[in-house]
Amino acid sequence: MSNTRSALVIGGGIAGPVAATALLRAGIDAHVYEAYSGPSEGIGSGLALAPNGVAALDLIGAGDAVRAIALPVRGMRLAVGGREHVLPVLADQPPLQVVDRGELHRALHDHAVAAGVPFSYDKRLVCVDEHADGVTAHFTDGSTASADILVGADGIRSTVRTLIDPAAPGPDYTGMLGFGALVDCDQDLPADTMVFAFGAKAYYLYWQHADGRVVWGANLPSEQYYSLTEARAVPAEHWLRVLRETYAPDTPGGEFARRTTAENLEITGALHIMPPVPHWYRDRMVLVGDSVHAPSNSSGQGASLAIESAVQLARCLRDIDAPTAAFAAYERLRRSRVEGIAARAAKVNHSKTPGPFARRIMNAMMPLMVKTVMNPEKTMGAERRYRIDWDAPVQRELATIGS
Repeated sequence: MSNTRSALVIGGGIAGPVAATALLRAGIDAHVYEAYSGPSEGIGSGLALAPNGVAALDLIGAGDAVRAIALPVRGMRLAVGGREHVLPVLADQPPLQVVDRGELHRALHDHAVAAGVPFSYDKRLVCVDEHADGVTAHFTDGSTASADILVGADGIRSTVRTLIDPAAPGPDYTGMLGFGALVDCDQDLPADTMVFAFGAKAYYLYWQHADGRVVWGANLPSEQYYSLTEARAVPAEHWLRVLRETYAPDTPGGEFARRTTAENLEITGALHIMPPVPHWYRDRMVLVGDSVHAPSNSSGQGASLAIESAVQLARCLRDIDAPTAAFAAYERLRRSRVEGIAARAAKVNHSKTPGPFARRIMNAMMPLMVKTVMNPEKTMGAERRYRIDWDAPVQRELATIGS
């Protein structure tokens, strides 16, 4: 029987509500504290949940709620210099579930509330006092909250990460800015297919929305760093000019950029990747989600990994008495998986802006590449088939690691 009976969860995005719901299922009372004034909205464009991430949501009963707001994507194509190649898929796996990030946040929040998880807003963490039998969190409004443990699900700029280790690394900038839009544009594209396009100057991706319009996302190379706040402070007309100039040589990217307006442009700002974090926990504080592992968007696994980790953390706290021992088990279960996926995604980032010669080589070599380096069985098979056995004792799983 676990000694942990209560938890403060800092952050109400993706990992926070999932962790709190999973903790509640494990018999641990969890309360979510969010820095913003309400459930997150307008915080990004679309993202894809892999089968492993949706399977983890099923364990806390949230899978169907997410499927209800998502677009299933079964097919994938790669476009290089305007030439398309059909990519093989894992036939035995469910489709990707593509969902608006804000809608995903709301769905997970609503499911957590329905399960009995309380949320408090305008609670920006300042510091944490640790004592023998628990922790006390202090917020900027002068209020405090105490529990047995504190879970840092506060994102890539995590305050909890710096409280655990003041020397912890922060996120690395990938050299790209993210933008997205939903545009009216005729495309001969199956409704369940996503296209990854290497344009003349920059990478982009697109798929057909349920209403027939096209969703497209741009990864714009930029030497200058712009946070989300900084990028949104720049007039949208400036970004529209840059996007149109960058994607003008591309088909259909140029048309997507021309049809994007200031009203429908979604500005995401700098795209990041987290380097390996040396310390995932200290005493009664632990990290989960983007605060400890945030692979680049090239991985297609960022949100799914955050969901997995939140569920695995709850299992460890359920089955292991002492919090620090549970945290150590959780790190052992997760570190190699998340860092391996991050490393794979980092390699993809390096290929997002191939020059003319490289694009010709890619097109010529594509049939061979599809069978070798781009074979989904080799690149994503183990990632997407990963499933958490909620009912199995964590100790049994730990015993198999490294054997």
